[in-house]
Amino acid sequence: MWPDLIQKSKDGGLDVIETYVFWNLHEPVQGQYNFEGRADLVKFVKAVAAAGLYVHLRIGPYACAEWNYGGFPLWLHFIPGIQFRTDNKPFEAEMKRFTVKIVDMMKQESLYASQGGPIILSQVENEYGNIDAAYGPAAKSYIKWAASMATSLDTGVPWVMCQQADAPDPIINTCNGFYCDQFTPNSNAKPKMWTENWSGWFLSFGGAVPYRPVEDLAFAVARFYQRGGTFQNYYMYHGGTNFGRTTGGPFISTSYDYDAPIDEYGIIRQPKWGHLKDVHKAIKLCEEALIATDPTITSPGPNIEAAVYKTGSICAAFLANIATSDATVTFNGNSYHLPAWSVSILPDCKNVVLNTAKINSASMISSFTTESFKEEVGSLDDSGSGWSWISEPIGISKSDSFSKFGLLEQINTTADKSDYLWYSISIDVEGDSGSQTVLHIESLGHALHAFINGKIAGSGTGNSGKAKVNVDIPVTLVAGKNSIDLLSLTVGLQNYGAFFDTWGAGITGPVILKGLKNGSTVDLSSQQWTYQVGLKYEDLGPSNGSSGQWNSQSTLPTNQSLIWYKTNFVAPSGSNPVAIDFTGMGKGEAWVNGQSIGRYWPTYVSPNGGCTDSCNYRGAYSSSKCLKNCGKPSQTLYHIPRSWLQPDSNTLVLFEESGGDPTQISFATKQIGSMCSHVSESHPPPVDLWNSDKGRKVGPVLSLECPYPNQLISSIKFASFGTPYGTCGNFKHGRCRSNKALSIVQKACIGSSSCRIGISINTFGDPCKGVTKSLAVEASCA
Repeated sequence: MWPDLIQKSKDGGLDVIETYVFWNLHEPVQGQYNFEGRADLVKFVKAVAAAGLYVHLRIGPYACAEWNYGGFPLWLHFIPGIQFRTDNKPFEAEMKRFTVKIVDMMKQESLYASQGGPIILSQVENEYGNIDAAYGPAAKSYIKWAASMATSLDTGVPWVMCQQADAPDPIINTCNGFYCDQFTPNSNAKPKMWTENWSGWFLSFGGAVPYRPVEDLAFAVARFYQRGGTFQNYYMYHGGTNFGRTTGGPFISTSYDYDAPIDEYGIIRQPKWGHLKDVHKAIKLCEEALIATDPTITSPGPNIEAAVYKTGSICAAFLANIATSDATVTFNGNSYHLPAWSVSILPDCKNVVLNTAKINSASMISSFTTESFKEEVGSLDDSGSGWSWISEPIGISKSDSFSKFGLLEQINTTADKSDYLWYSISIDVEGDSGSQTVLHIESLGHALHAFINGKIAGSGTGNSGKAKVNVDIPVTLVAGKNSIDLLSLTVGLQNYGAFFDTWGAGITGPVILKGLKNGSTVDLSSQQWTYQVGLKYEDLGPSNGSSGQWNSQSTLPTNQSLIWYKTNFVAPSGSNPVAIDFTGMGKGEAWVNGQSIGRYWPTYVSPNGGCTDSCNYRGAYSSSKCLKNCGKPSQTLYHIPRSWLQPDSNTLVLFEESGGDPTQISFATKQIGSMCSHVSESHPPPVDLWNSDKGRKVGPVLSLECPYPNQLISSIKFASFGTPYGTCGNFKHGRCRSNKALSIVQKACIGSSSCRIGISINTFGDPCKGVTKSLAVEASCA
């Protein structure tokens, strides 16, 4: 997927690709490195260079990034005497060794700009300033050490630290956030840089889906350059998928779409991608003025800010309205209408090339088409379902289990080799069978299942705000011996916060039986427990479908916990991106041809409240301001890269933890349905027409272009000139409308791969004098 994603980024007007370097990906075992396949960092940097773009290499090696353990490998935690991210010799030795390793790899391939390569910036540490107070005086000496360690590596390009106000010279301190226009670096000698402009927000299992309106994102970008910004990076421009067990959090979803300009599947998200492309062009029209001088900033009205970059005959200006209502402002003797929460860009200090709230770019509706699983011919087995299965044993089943007095913390016990840890104990109950009692369990997280005498008795799960789990489970015990098997699980390890590596997980207790026959309680916490790291069949490799113990003879078990399932399938035809719809399953992990496509959890539903149908972009954005998908599963669709699929025969393996029916799952392929545009008489002409006489004469233009090569516009589903309203796929005519609009648009567009229509009463007539009119169109391509 890399070359296509990089090209789409370049086409969107980017100059630089920024990437993390995940330590746990590249050194999963101490001293054993992985730079193959998806982990081939040199190949990635060279792919960016091949497209003619620069690279910002964020080595860290702490990354955060909603990534498992913040990018640290688990073995680091077990080094004697180590403390992460502070003035600690064992930690600094390891951090230096890895940083040197990466820098040397880049130097050997001549990839720094100082060697003629694409890397123009590197980062050390990450957002440490947000949490450094907790580390006391040692934080200061650690940051000084990190800065001198990095600069001693002599890369010939600058180093940055994000969110680090006290970054020592010559390290450049940079800003991360939804807005960074008010940020200033800690020295006049340092450029004003924005390393993370959050284009949306991440999704958590159990959370609603966040999104960020493009009008607000464009406003934030323009405000930054209005006030002297030099470098701005979108986090994310493409977020993609957290395959395998790479998600952090805990509870970060497998999808890391982030409402980014390129979506999780590699499809351009419109109008976000297109409008930002126009913003980038508009800012670059001002480049000569922006790099020549600092802005002169004035306030020609309340909540209005004008910035002028003028040197000699060169002049560029930005006019911002930071209020939530529209305004008209006089600037240089001319009058300008400024929509609420918007910036107008004037590359010649006179004419507006773009306003951030007025979108000329088309929008697109993409949708998933569901199709049932096509089993491979001849693979139908005796059960008739095409599925075979293995039951994962409840409780202890592996030879490497061990016993200890007391309850163990999970991460120290598993070293994250698996999400799962069994805690097992056997107790004797005197008297009659069938005594009712309550099993009280307290866990640091992230979820658990309790089995009594081999049967599921109850479960508990935390959430992204509170990982801890406290449950009271009513249980029935028998006379004599009773087995209590507790399956504790992690859902991605903590990735952010001071001392996050010490927060822990698992059933650390107490575990108490309450309300026994004689009214007594029994605290089981300090008794002898038997432990098993991971699942029996995790080690035997059914994840690639090769284990010989698959059962296909009898009825397929469904809605039962701890079952492995396997089927062979034919990939959906065509080239559209593919997902599996896991509706019908509970929670688990899935593998396609041996590759983990991540954890699935379609039963974790988001809260009912807090969503908006349409989010008002005006006013400051926050991660909870614009949410959709309330009261629905956080994620039902899980991406399978096309490159992991064979055309005819593929193997899907699932481990179902809580219970589901695999015959319910289906494929979904993603395609673009309709494209729309809504442009008014008050919009500026297209950015590309700037400087041409045509632009001055043309006025606003509505443009449509089919998303794929070899497509033609096949139908116009809606066209209205006047006062239409609504959103793409749901446009409606206003009271004022021209009766010619549909035929004019059909004639201009149908049968072409793209079309442009001037928004003018000369074309459409004037259905209502004195009113600002607009043209709204919905079209489809074939």
